[in-house]
Amino acid sequence: MTSLSAEALTVSLGRRRVLDEVAIDIAAGEVVGLIGPNGAGKTTLLRALSGLLTADSGEIRLLGRRLAEVERETLARTLAYLPQDGRSHWSVTVETLVTLGRLPYRAPWQEISGADRQAVERALAACDLAHLRERPMTQLSGGERSRALLARALAGEPRFLLADEPVAGLDPGHQLDVMVKLQDLAAGGAGVVVVMHDLTIAARFCSRLALLHDGRIAAEGPPSAVLSPDNLARCYGVRAFHGAAEGSEIVVPLWRTAEGARHGADRH
Repeated sequence: MTSLSAEALTVSLGRRRVLDEVAIDIAAGEVVGLIGPNGAGKTTLLRALSGLLTADSGEIRLLGRRLAEVERETLARTLAYLPQDGRSHWSVTVETLVTLGRLPYRAPWQEISGADRQAVERALAACDLAHLRERPMTQLSGGERSRALLARALAGEPRFLLADEPVAGLDPGHQLDVMVKLQDLAAGGAGVVVVMHDLTIAARFCSRLALLHDGRIAAEGPPSAVLSPDNLARCYGVRAFHGAAEGSEIVVPLWRTAEGARHGADRH
């Protein structure tokens, strides 16, 4: 088995049911984008898949085994979770933080190995951070900090990477750099799940999209099918421009639909 999967997954936070019998499978070699309006359950699904949330019911499997039965060391080496708006409260250098990504491969108090150093260097280069390696984390901009935290996850060379809005707050150039790196990870055999809000970036870089709405997967498949006018109107309450440039799909929300505008007003 080369997948991370959930079957009939139901998760509640307090009295609110956030996920309702969700089923999804992430295979090695693909970038799966989780999209949907705020509150649809995207982050909750990502945290449940990583083992950080306990489900009310349903089952999560990693490489054919129930997630709860996977040894912690194996889980740490196999799966990496990059939270939304992650922070570092320690004044460590960028290089030190990224090196922490190698902890699953080291015994307590063991010196960093040559393989560890090579993995750290690759992660620093992939996230355009080599020139900031000696910079304290507390002196980074928000975008630089996000890239450092991504580099820490990449240094662990996980077989599955779960990333919650990894390009939020990045400038356009670094957004493209990060998404290309995620594609490269998938091309190398990793399974990548990424929460996205930019529909054009999702359409361009994700091999498959899962559109969440009201705790369920409302549509799943190729980006061109999932980002249909009907789905955008039904789940986001918007009309969008659909086009193409240099072989890539462009999806730009233009206006709220009448129903979407009423729904937005009701929330306030």
